[in-house]
Amino acid sequence: MRLENYHENPEILHMGTMENRAYYIPNKADGTTSRLSLNGCWKFYYASNPAEIPEGFYAPDYQSQSWDEIPVPGCWQNYGYDTHQYVCNYYPFPYRPPFVPKENPSGAYVHVFSLSEEALKNRQYLNFEGVDSCFYVWVNGNFAGYSQVAHSTSEFDITDLVCAGENRLAVLVLKWCDGSYLEDQDKFRMSGIFRDVYLLERPAQHIRDLTIRTFLTEDLKSGELHVELEYLNEMMPAHLRGILETPEGETLAEIEGKGDRLQFTVKNPVLWNAEQPKLYTLKLVSDEETIIQRIGFRQIEIEKSVVLLNQVPIKIRGVNRHDSDPVTGAAIDREQAVRDLHLMKQHNVNAIRTSHYPNAPWFMELCDEYGFYVLDEADLESHGAAEKYGGSCDGTYGDIVQNPVFSAAVMDRVQRCVIRDKNRTCVIIWSLGNEAGYGPSMEVAARWVKTFDPSRLLQYEGSIWETGGHSNDVSMLDLYTRMYDSVEGIEEYLKKPEWNKPYMLIEYAHAMGNGPGDLEDYQKVFEANPRILGGFVWEWCDHAVYMGKTANGRDNYSYGGDFGEELHDDNFCVDGLVFPDRTPHNGLKEFKNVHRPVRAVLTDQVNGVVELENKMDFTSLEERLYIHYEVACNGRIIDQNNLYPSCHPAHKKKQYQLTIPPLGQGVWTLTLEYRAVSGKEAAGKDAVLGFDQFFLKEDYKTAPANPVKGKIQVREEERYILVSGEAFEYRFDKYKGAPDRIICHGCMYTNVPIQYNIWRAPTDNDRLAKLEWIKAGYDRIQACVRQTEVSQEVESILIHSSLELAASHIQTCVGVESYWRIFADGTIVTDIEGTKNPEMPYLPRFGIRMFLPEKFDNVSYMGYGPEDAYVDKHQASRFGRYQATVRGMMEEHIRPQENGSHLHTYEAAVKNAAGQTISVSSEDTFSFQILPFTQEELTMKKHNHELQESSASVLCLDYKMSGIGSQSCGPELKDIYKLNEETMKYTLQFSFEP
Repeated sequence: MRLENYHENPEILHMGTMENRAYYIPNKADGTTSRLSLNGCWKFYYASNPAEIPEGFYAPDYQSQSWDEIPVPGCWQNYGYDTHQYVCNYYPFPYRPPFVPKENPSGAYVHVFSLSEEALKNRQYLNFEGVDSCFYVWVNGNFAGYSQVAHSTSEFDITDLVCAGENRLAVLVLKWCDGSYLEDQDKFRMSGIFRDVYLLERPAQHIRDLTIRTFLTEDLKSGELHVELEYLNEMMPAHLRGILETPEGETLAEIEGKGDRLQFTVKNPVLWNAEQPKLYTLKLVSDEETIIQRIGFRQIEIEKSVVLLNQVPIKIRGVNRHDSDPVTGAAIDREQAVRDLHLMKQHNVNAIRTSHYPNAPWFMELCDEYGFYVLDEADLESHGAAEKYGGSCDGTYGDIVQNPVFSAAVMDRVQRCVIRDKNRTCVIIWSLGNEAGYGPSMEVAARWVKTFDPSRLLQYEGSIWETGGHSNDVSMLDLYTRMYDSVEGIEEYLKKPEWNKPYMLIEYAHAMGNGPGDLEDYQKVFEANPRILGGFVWEWCDHAVYMGKTANGRDNYSYGGDFGEELHDDNFCVDGLVFPDRTPHNGLKEFKNVHRPVRAVLTDQVNGVVELENKMDFTSLEERLYIHYEVACNGRIIDQNNLYPSCHPAHKKKQYQLTIPPLGQGVWTLTLEYRAVSGKEAAGKDAVLGFDQFFLKEDYKTAPANPVKGKIQVREEERYILVSGEAFEYRFDKYKGAPDRIICHGCMYTNVPIQYNIWRAPTDNDRLAKLEWIKAGYDRIQACVRQTEVSQEVESILIHSSLELAASHIQTCVGVESYWRIFADGTIVTDIEGTKNPEMPYLPRFGIRMFLPEKFDNVSYMGYGPEDAYVDKHQASRFGRYQATVRGMMEEHIRPQENGSHLHTYEAAVKNAAGQTISVSSEDTFSFQILPFTQEELTMKKHNHELQESSASVLCLDYKMSGIGSQSCGPELKDIYKLNEETMKYTLQFSFEP
């Protein structure tokens, strides 16, 4: 069809739309809503470009009955039209601003709705809360208007276009428009009418817009609520009243509306914060309609470079959140949103960055209610300008926002965000956008924000980039914000007195795959410095498209590159704290305990004195939790009790007395669980909100070999050494430097050589490190044995091998001396010493692995669990005794990778259904892992559902493993977490039970 080319004309951003206003849904005089939902099944016609859309499809007599049907809200890619494409920062079309391809996927929508004669006495406003990327609208064959900005509300006055009875609404949506150059966000590029569509029926005289502001006196003992009103055609509704109700629903004040302002004074106002989100109710009542807004009294300010809420220093414990669902895509309803918010509350999240666009307007109301601080971000990103040929962040990053053609669009996007959400208490920070560079248009928008709303903070991380010869003016920005800065970088900022703005990480601790691994390090520096406001972990959920169940019953999730698209960013979208279906990753559990509401220090172990620090900002400890503590020996509870704090205000430390019994031999731990006192908690009464654990004593002894009197027979062959006793037969492969067959009590425990092991299936956070590992041959090492000797000792046979680990054409990476002592009862004690070549990169791990028959499926261990635990990622785990199946020991990431390891293990055992058991123990701790997949399989396969189980249970027993970090999009793994020791030595004891 022929179109006016508005979608490539940056001078025409909207046509026929109403002026921006705050979000609200009025009620009619009888209390019913004025909202008529148009959500549901619409007629739909898809074409690869606008020219192929049927001419005149919007006409009243056009026959669309044969068209397909599609849900609204919805994204057409989820219903078989077009194709999915995940791109992080590239423009998915040729860079020719402001023009987009002629082959521009298009969707024509038709919907019929009915209005009564009574409804026509009032004005009718058509609202679209989100359409990607732009759309043309017709009502009953008449052109109603055009709009863009995917994640904002477009409102049309269609009073003169509707009639009594049936009305025909037609919408043409284009995938790309000139605005797409400002919507280059890291996400699946989905299209269509993806948010609510509805009509508002309103009286001829009504409030068009309202601005609500709260003010507090210096002593916080009095507050004022100011309401500024704007009327349609400057005509005030008759008999307007303002009513203010307390959070408990009692009427506090009622005043008659006169003019365009209302003012309420509240003595001793109950203040809003994320821990105690108390909301007052404002009702604006006229004869014909009522507008209800829930408002909190709160004040955000900066004093001496510290951010204060209600005069109290606060910490942001935040996540970045996209609208994303594996089935519905960007179309998110309230039930889905509430599920997210509940999960966040259960895991100690207190803040949300709406990355990288305003979320649905009702989502902000939910954040008011549930208690979240919100960084509200304008729908503005032009990252792709830095990716064009010859482009760079310090060269062309700002090309779009510095182009005068887009100046009006930049301002429009910022204003639409701020004006829509200006009355939301949860919004404490505005963001100009994300990754768009900086320039004059951004500065003009920033000045407008600070003039329009000086009550909130303003940030924009992209202001750090100076491009195009422009000298940035950042005086309007209240915060210094960064992405993925290292802990050292943060500390460096704090040392410079001229850098005096509060510091915040808007993205950090990239949660891709098995990660993030450095949350605790960041939190320590956050807590130590009041100038640091905190940060937002990237990100909340994995982005993937659910493709159904595979033939073997596994969930099939697809990511970038799975749809045949030429340009994509692979699985970089699978980077959340929760799986697409919102099952928590271990990373979310790590976040929860890092952000626990209280932290403990064992100040006097002898007398059982513990110091608790209340990490909450507004809540006394006793209001929210009690402490359940346990003293355990070797993972078994010896004593337990409850402790009830009292008079313990926020931010304060207080000492408490515990009862600790006498300590004998073994590994003794003290664990303090912080449990909810109220059923109002998102997780329920007695839910564990976090924990601390202390080692009181570590004096573990392995069980000595049984003093069985019996002869040990040894036969040495060219390749093998055969050792046997009354109940066992072991074979040692001199070419491999390790046993290759273990039979004990008639049970075959392995008939595959034990392997020396330095490789792990790379995690997503290893994406850069693995390049060096592969270059060094770590993924394909061979055991090159120099010499093996066997000798008789007093109670055992000793086999000593000297070997080197190296790959073809590459020098030795680790030299190994292994000592295998075999006792008459079948016990094996091995001492393994490794010497790392200092020329080679740090090791993923160092240890051995065994291949047990798959029937060995029942696992028990004493170490960190039940979640996996690494040197820099174990805050969610605690020392104890655990049981699981082999499959239950793994976390099944969408893209397979290293998982399921447990550091600080003293004992591990695996048994089969008959009870035959292999046990491993050490007086030194070791890292332990058992999985149904080999590391080669986890390395090779791109999707979890493609994995083929090994015919063995793969048992890894490591001296140590390198940490996890967050280098998938963050700083390099810290040296202290790299396995880069020159000398490595540990001892393992194997025993076998019939």
